[in-house]
Amino acid sequence: MTKIEIVANLYEKLGYSKRDCANIVDTFFQIIKDSLAKEENVKISGFGNFIVKKKKERRGRNPQTGEEIKIAERKVLNFRLSQVFKEELNSKK
Repeated sequence: MTKIEIVANLYEKLGYSKRDCANIVDTFFQIIKDSLAKEENVKISGFGNFIVKKKKERRGRNPQTGEEIKIAERKVLNFRLSQVFKEELNSKK
């Protein structure tokens, strides 16, 4: 599902203008991005958790040349499903 499809679904279900729906979606994602940029976890009940983790610098290998390289420290984003959502996905309806 794309952002445009989310806007279209909101438009159909809420009846707001498409511009208003697009602003709602953009604002929602911007709030999440701002929180994650501040390294705050984002928890959406019934959906899941977005967790920012720091990975330490480490040594790796270039698979093509076999040359040893240094992989820089970085942040990664993990997503964990909530138990409620996991059960919904795995239920056999």
